[in-house]
Amino acid sequence: MKKILWLFLLSGMAATAQKNLTIQEATLGQYQAFAPKSLVAPHWRPDNHTITYLDDTYGKLMQRSEANKWAESVLATKEDIAGALKTKFNNDTFNLRMFPYTYIWKDKNSIQFEIGGEKSSYLVVYDIEKKTLINAVATNSDAANSVLSPNGTSSAWLKENNIIISKASGNTEVTKDTDKGIVNGSDYVHRQEFGIDRGMWWSPDSNKLLYYRKDETMVANFPLVQWDERIAKAKEIKYPMAGMKSEEVTLVVFDTTQNKYVTLKTEGPKEQFLTTVTWSPDSKYIYVGVLNREQNYLKLNKYDAATGNLSKTLFEEKATTYVEPLHNLTFVPGKNDQFLYRSEKEGYEQLYLYNTDGKLIKKLGYKDVVITEFLGFDSNAKNVFYIGTANNGLDRQLYKAELSSGKTTQITTGSGTHEALVSSDGAFVLDNFSALNTANNVSVINVKNKKSETLFNAENPYAGKTILPKIEFVTVTSADGKTPLNGRLIYPANFDATKKYPVMVYVYGGPHAQLVTNNWLGGARLFDVYMAQQGYLVFTVDNRGSDARGRDFEHVVHRNLGVNEMADQIKGVEFLKGKAFVDQNKIGVYGWSFGGFMATSLMLDHADIFKVGVAGGPVCDWKYYEVMYGERYMDTPQENPEGYEKTNVIKKAPKLQGRLLVIHGAQDNVVVQQHSMEFIEACIKAGKQVDYFLYPTHEHNVRGKDRVHLNQKIADYFDTHLK
Repeated sequence: MKKILWLFLLSGMAATAQKNLTIQEATLGQYQAFAPKSLVAPHWRPDNHTITYLDDTYGKLMQRSEANKWAESVLATKEDIAGALKTKFNNDTFNLRMFPYTYIWKDKNSIQFEIGGEKSSYLVVYDIEKKTLINAVATNSDAANSVLSPNGTSSAWLKENNIIISKASGNTEVTKDTDKGIVNGSDYVHRQEFGIDRGMWWSPDSNKLLYYRKDETMVANFPLVQWDERIAKAKEIKYPMAGMKSEEVTLVVFDTTQNKYVTLKTEGPKEQFLTTVTWSPDSKYIYVGVLNREQNYLKLNKYDAATGNLSKTLFEEKATTYVEPLHNLTFVPGKNDQFLYRSEKEGYEQLYLYNTDGKLIKKLGYKDVVITEFLGFDSNAKNVFYIGTANNGLDRQLYKAELSSGKTTQITTGSGTHEALVSSDGAFVLDNFSALNTANNVSVINVKNKKSETLFNAENPYAGKTILPKIEFVTVTSADGKTPLNGRLIYPANFDATKKYPVMVYVYGGPHAQLVTNNWLGGARLFDVYMAQQGYLVFTVDNRGSDARGRDFEHVVHRNLGVNEMADQIKGVEFLKGKAFVDQNKIGVYGWSFGGFMATSLMLDHADIFKVGVAGGPVCDWKYYEVMYGERYMDTPQENPEGYEKTNVIKKAPKLQGRLLVIHGAQDNVVVQQHSMEFIEACIKAGKQVDYFLYPTHEHNVRGKDRVHLNQKIADYFDTHLK
């Protein structure tokens, strides 16, 4: 009797341990409680075969070095930092709860980081050996918008729409524009398209500050209703819709030694785009990619930083579809006259070595590999390292290319995703490897002999807590009859092939996104796993138009967003229908943003297939979307009326048959709420029932704890109307 009771208790304990995910865990746990073990904030120490990272408490900076056979030891602590700050700023208080997470190595002995005190914030350079501050420059409270000069003595930061430079001697107001429509130094230029992630650049000699000056006074205002007042009021934002007036941007150089301003003479139409902004290593020239508003003609120009005059157009790039510059130039160390340029002009985004006269020295592309991350050079700048695609875009591998010959070597080999950091001399690589069924294996690779030293293999973080459903990769042939598409199928918990299951198709489908990847869980979100545990087949396919497969794979979307993408999604559904365990009468679709556009389009154009849909933040009419993204893919409404008509889901509202839930953030400044409101109105006029839910305080994405509410709503909607 006791033995039976004990076995019963054990089975009960096991059942409790192996429970399904809660909606909270499925929403917040992927990068927290269920995140595989990894090194936190890892960096190679310059000129030193030493890896540094934070310990599990975030209070210590740890190190592993070749000299110590990669054994772990403490290099510095948050208490060390706190002591140095107290010595320097005895009139300020710092609540240092962790070692500065944002630290980077400035040279082999010093790190740079941002720190906030009770009275001010600082950009700090700290000597790791002497445990003293080398320099600390005061900045604004939002240090994320601050840029420290290369010599560490000056900080440029933003105060609303103006720039302030801080030095030990005091502050300088670089700009003093009172009109909020003139924005200086902000990274929110051209709506952060074209890879723009900053709005200010110090010259290498630290004497000049280059910055964007955006004039959007002529751009139409769009109201975002604020509901937290006694009487709601409108917050006006500038929103240039496709085919309408756009912003006018210039680049200005401020010489801190002469208190002098020079505007680069980027002559041409005022609504052109200024991209790939790069200083020359000698601080004499500035390189700018000047892209026309049509986004099919790029000129790489060289400007004199002292006069603003155009020195030379190095080369041009044209396309019948679009040219999309996404990266600044990278100068070869020790060679002021050679740089790397990234382009997909020959089919795949790859590296090209040019000189500063615009002559192509060497193509560094390799097969059909798409470069996804540039990693740097070895010590003599003989080789360059980068992460690129493999296995039809599913994998990420580390490659080394020799600059003189173009010879390319694949360093990593295991099929999956390699996230690599290369030592400053190129001798060693810190490799984080994951695959569909591999959480995270961390090792150090010797580049010369390719021998690997394992630091640790992360355990399955779900083991003993929940049972992961089966996840597998599938291949679907696209609607063109020849292109293989990557798909992912997640099976229901306790899958029984003799039963029939409802399906949730999760879709995005647009440019610059890839949902199916050969890493841990196959790129799936934990919410997908949750839905599988609730009894759904969860299916995703990366259609033509999505990322990491090359120019021609993506550019099929041009002037007809959603058309070829939907055709490929339907091929995915046909693949599903070939499975006996798929309930063909219970197929639903869910997507957000471009995926919301796709989900709505599929519900309307293929109402015989999709019975339930959830569309979050959906684009409903591309003429309501912004200039930079919208016109790249669709041209203007005036130039492409047929394309805009064909992809307009508002006009397709009478075709709605199934149950559709539309969700929108009331503060959405990306896909403005006008999209969904126009669609809802069209459904009303057509006599079609549609469900609508608004998140009053959220922008384009629903974040934080409110996302738990969002995911519960989506799950409930499928349970109510599809199960």
